[in-house]
Amino acid sequence: METADIAFVALYFVLVFVIGLLAMWKANRSTVSGYFLAGRTMNWAVVGASLFVSNIGSEHFIGLAGSGAASGFAVGAWEFNALLLLQLLGWVFIPVYIHSGVYTMPEYLSKRYGGKRLKIYFAGLSLILYIFTKISVDLYAGALFIQESLGWNLYLSIILLITMTALLTVTGGLVAVIYTDTLQAVLMIGGALTLTILSLVKVGGLEGVREKYMEAIPNVTAILASSNYSFQYTNTCRIHPKPDSLKLLRGPLDEDIPWPGFLLGQTPASIWYWCADQVIVQRVLAAKNIAHAKGSTLMAGLLKVLPMFIIVIPGMISRILFPDELACIGPEHCMAVCGSQAGCSNIAYPRLVMSVMPVGLRGLMMAVMIAALMSDLDSIFNSASTIFTLDIYKMLRVCASSHELVVVGRLFVIFMVTISIAWVPVIIEMQGGQMYLYIQEVAGYLTPPIAALFLLGVFWKRCNETGAFWGGMTGFVLGTTRLVLGFVYREPKCDQPDGRPFFITHIHYMYIAAGLFWVSGLVAVVVSLCTSPPEEGKIKRTTIWGLRKMKQLPVTEREEMYRLTNGNNVLKKEVPEDIQKSLDGADMKLLMPFPCDQDPTTPSTEASTPIELYANGHAKLVKQMHKSECDDESCQQVLDWICCHKEKASVVEPKAIEEDEETIREMLHEPPRIKMLLNTCLVLICLLGIFMFVYFSI
Repeated sequence: METADIAFVALYFVLVFVIGLLAMWKANRSTVSGYFLAGRTMNWAVVGASLFVSNIGSEHFIGLAGSGAASGFAVGAWEFNALLLLQLLGWVFIPVYIHSGVYTMPEYLSKRYGGKRLKIYFAGLSLILYIFTKISVDLYAGALFIQESLGWNLYLSIILLITMTALLTVTGGLVAVIYTDTLQAVLMIGGALTLTILSLVKVGGLEGVREKYMEAIPNVTAILASSNYSFQYTNTCRIHPKPDSLKLLRGPLDEDIPWPGFLLGQTPASIWYWCADQVIVQRVLAAKNIAHAKGSTLMAGLLKVLPMFIIVIPGMISRILFPDELACIGPEHCMAVCGSQAGCSNIAYPRLVMSVMPVGLRGLMMAVMIAALMSDLDSIFNSASTIFTLDIYKMLRVCASSHELVVVGRLFVIFMVTISIAWVPVIIEMQGGQMYLYIQEVAGYLTPPIAALFLLGVFWKRCNETGAFWGGMTGFVLGTTRLVLGFVYREPKCDQPDGRPFFITHIHYMYIAAGLFWVSGLVAVVVSLCTSPPEEGKIKRTTIWGLRKMKQLPVTEREEMYRLTNGNNVLKKEVPEDIQKSLDGADMKLLMPFPCDQDPTTPSTEASTPIELYANGHAKLVKQMHKSECDDESCQQVLDWICCHKEKASVVEPKAIEEDEETIREMLHEPPRIKMLLNTCLVLICLLGIFMFVYFSI
């Protein structure tokens, strides 16, 4: 990096730091309109942009571009699939969520099924996905950017990234994520578009990509002549692009994207992310009404066309420009180039940025990517610690004081980061070194059962808590077993024979995901039919069939509702001070501690991405600690801790908030003309998605 690049990096982080301090200073900690869902006043354009930004992060730039460099167009299928599934969210799931009056996905599971077991299952799954697909991946992606720009060791870069995240978190630079995310999104997309244009000019446009990518082969003779590698190159180490690299969906036995597996197995895993993940659903629930919610999914779906052109294709261009590095010819060569024996495709995007972008913009692009990653890490650390302390640890030790929970939460973050760092070498070697496919494989083994539970909950009134729990646990055990076997039987080096079992080498993970989805659903159905049906109150407003029985407000009442809500469908009601919160983690109060005979308040949890309702919640927990009235010696305090004695914490009884039924009905009202317009746009956006699949598959 040049001096100008380093100056831009420093200037950008100073800007983020100042914005964070100003946000903390000006934050209105007593606002009611921001409770849970920003007062549900966001319009379709803001929500749609937020949906796109919350999904596309630095790890996507690394992962999608890397897979594009390694295997061509195939990885773009996830983006076009998301285009379609976003409409499933807007037209099916969001109306049910609004009608049921929920704010979080655990709350929906609780209302729909009841009991605590599903909450614990959901929390445990969240933590597993945090560690193995989020924190470790974010650390690796950020370290790659630092390594490529500064030439540092990968693990030294990880330590630097964690240190910077901790520093900015303590000083407030990342507290106000909502104030910096928009800036980062604009700069990321603007920088990516600039990089795409400059790269396409270098290779002769899109047609040049199609022609030259198939010829992007490393010069084996020159590489061996210029190095002291002790191995002989063999044909088992693939250096040529795959014959079907320019096709999106491929044959049923393809090792990247077999089309039956993608449609039947990957789609359920994607349904979990786009229709039942807290960070995605919460943004859509913040829309003014159902019309704005549907409009936001239409807009986000349209934006999902972009990643193919601003991430995947630049990754392919990077291979065209640097075939000797990205298509390394063997384990030793790959290790020398990027520190991974499995492959070097993950460095495609940062290598392209460093070589194509002009001085200054190059540093700014790097700074934005790293800052976005640190923002993600900050939220994840707070979210995960809160999930563990309240959803799991508090269940096991009901007498825990606030001080104890704070300490446990902090220790758990340290434990989680340690495991994530230790897991980075596994990520580097999995799926031929393709980070994005690693994420999808892990999610494919763990998330289809959750998708089955949500689909059954929304569409089938007879499904009960017992069936849902055992269906979910069956899928979880089977999926976890296959995941562990995948880690035990690691893919050998390309120049060594593959002695792994048949079901590991020849059955694609997408087919496993399809089996997990259908097995979980079948077990849930059978167990539900063999046990008592759910109570009528649990299914009245939590299934799609309840929407048909909902009556629209008369015109006169609708006008009165508009007057009472000032036109934004939110009644101006006072919220008790002990449960005031703000959206996206700007401010949250945790009600701690709870009495030993009472279940703690259920926080929101999520399985793949940090929850804004949780972000910085752990910091607020520190501020609200109640000092124990016990003044015994330390040894006695240890005994008290073990025996749950002398814990006299003050108790605050949480108050529930329920939206008025009239407000919910008004939010679900669609004027006939608006409804027709939205349905027309739905048809057009779905046709666009189908067209993109067909165009890039033939």
